Order: sequence, then structure tokens, then C-alpha cells
Amino acid sequence: MMDWWADTFNAAQQWLFESTLQPLLFALGLGNLLENGYVATGWLLVGLLQLVVIVLVFGPLQYWRPVEPITDRATVRTDVLYTLLHRLGLFRVALFFAIDPLSDRFFGALRVAGISTFQLDGIWPGVTDIPWVSLLVYLVVFDFVDYWIHRGQHHFEWWWRLHSLHHAQRQMTMWSDNRNHLLDDILRDSLLVVVAQAIGVAPGQFIAIVAITQLSESFQHANVRIWFGRWGERLWISPRFHRRHHSIGFGHETLPSAAPGGGAQTDLPPLLERKSVLGGHNFGVLLPWWDMVFGTADFTLRYDPTGVRDQVEPDAQGHVRDYGHGFWSQQWQGVLRLMGKA
Repeated sequence: MMDWWADTFNAAQQWLFESTLQPLLFALGLGNLLENGYVATGWLLVGLLQLVVIVLVFGPLQYWRPVEPITDRATVRTDVLYTLLHRLGLFRVALFFAIDPLSDRFFGALRVAGISTFQLDGIWPGVTDIPWVSLLVYLVVFDFVDYWIHRGQHHFEWWWRLHSLHHAQRQMTMWSDNRNHLLDDILRDSLLVVVAQAIGVAPGQFIAIVAITQLSESFQHANVRIWFGRWGERLWISPRFHRRHHSIGFGHETLPSAAPGGGAQTDLPPLLERKSVLGGHNFGVLLPWWDMVFGTADFTLRYDPTGVRDQVEPDAQGHVRDYGHGFWSQQWQGVLRLMGKA
């Protein structure tokens, strides 16, 4: 079955490349980039398939069981722009030309020095080299790495200044996953590319891993009142579990009176009376296992408002933080926050 899917995808990628991108590259005198163009076509095809699922599956679910009514359509339209930028491969292609050559040069130098990368799918010959088994192994490994990257985004003040844009969405929908500062995306994706090369992930498998992760994350951010039940919640991250991570004053902070793994928010004092530090709960990207192991899981069945505390709680001067109201405004505000000027 997996071979059939791979063959079908490869045939579609070949057709799309030969009918659109290849003639365009020749017309522009860029025939030397055909190999890169073929890879870019793969990302484009994956993105188109994801958009179909988002619109035809997640969209009706949001209409059927919404957590809250959508009152700010403009901010959702901005999220759609972020999604198109990432899912249609535009950001990935830019990263491919800017970051991948540096990574290739680094690992090439290691090989010249006699240092080879670790082939993870070769740790159990005859088992881990089976395509679907190796894909599952890589998914688990990348999810473990993603968990710690996500914790870093919430732990380091400078990184949070960028990542907080993602949490500043007060109207979370199926389009909200890619609402990130571009510098934040570059850093996270660069780390994942290095890990991919270090453990020997094949390009096709890397695309599949990214596609599965992105599609699951789109569902997690959807405006749907859905959870997976007591046991399902502990196998795969649900919209309920991830919305808890986005809850104001809880998901992105560690509160002294909050008990790990519980629902202690119910007896916490009002926002203005709390003192908190960066931290939070429910950092997992696909699997809640890492939150369970490292004590950051919260399985409380509730659906709270989303956003960042300083959007709703004024500072000493009576001001709330502005995270921007459009793509360029949000990117610029992120740069100002990073510089400590906003």
C-alpha cells in the first residue's frame, strides 16, 4: 500500500514538473536548477493536497462543532496568507536555497574528514529499513526533537519574543498553524534540516514527515470542540489538548500555584494578581508522550480563550502589547520585540 502511494505521488510530481515548472525554468534560462525545481514541485504538490484536506475536511468540522464564533475575519485572512506561503512551498524553497547549501557544505566537510552521518533506519536490519517502519521511527524521533525546540521557544526570552506571535492569535482556526515570525520559522526549520541530515533521512521521507506533521498541526489549531477520549488523548494530540497550550495565562506560562498535569487553573487568582514566568504546558507537536514523560502534560477537558496575557492585561502604564494586525505589521513588531523596543 505504501509503495502504491509513493508511486502515485511520484507520477503526479513528475507530471506537474514536466508540464509547468520545467518549461518555465528553460524559458527563464535556469536549466541548471532543474533538480532543485523537481524537489520544489514535490513540496508544491504536498501543499496542494494539504489545502484540499484543510478546506474539505477541517472546514466542515469547524462549522459543525466550533469552540467559539469567529468575529475577526481579518485576522483569519492573514492566517490564510501565512498558510499559503508555507504550504505552497514558497518558504520552503527560500529555505532550500538559503540554508540547505550551508548544511550540505558542513556535512560534506564531515564526510571528507572521515566522519559519516548516522543512518537511523539501519539500526535494525530487516526491520527499520522497511519503508513504513522507518517512517514511523523518524516521525517519533522528529517529534521528540520538535518537543524540545518548542520548549526552547517558550523558555528563552529572546526566542519567545518571536514565537509569541504564534500565540497572539485570539481567533484560532485551522489556518493558524503557520502564523509564525519568519525568523522563528527559519531557526526551527534549520534545526530540523540539520537533524534530518545527521540521521540520514531520505528526501522523500522528509517531505512525508513534514506533510504529516503540518496536517496534524492544522487540525490541532482548528476551531473545533473535539477531543479523542481518555486514551486517545494520550496517543495523539487533539485540538482540545493543543488549545490548552494556547490558553491565556496558562499555556505559555508556568504559574507557581499550578500543579503539573492537572487542571489547577480553576482555583488560580485573577490575571492581575498572578506572577508567572515563561514556560507552560502541552508542548508536544504530534505525540503527547513527551509532555507526559517530562511533566508538562495537562489533560483538563476545557476550552479557554486563546492569546497572550499582555494582550489583555495592561502593564504599569496601562498599555497592552500590539502584535500587529497584518502580515508585515506582525513581522515588524516581532523584530521590535526581539530588539527590546516593543
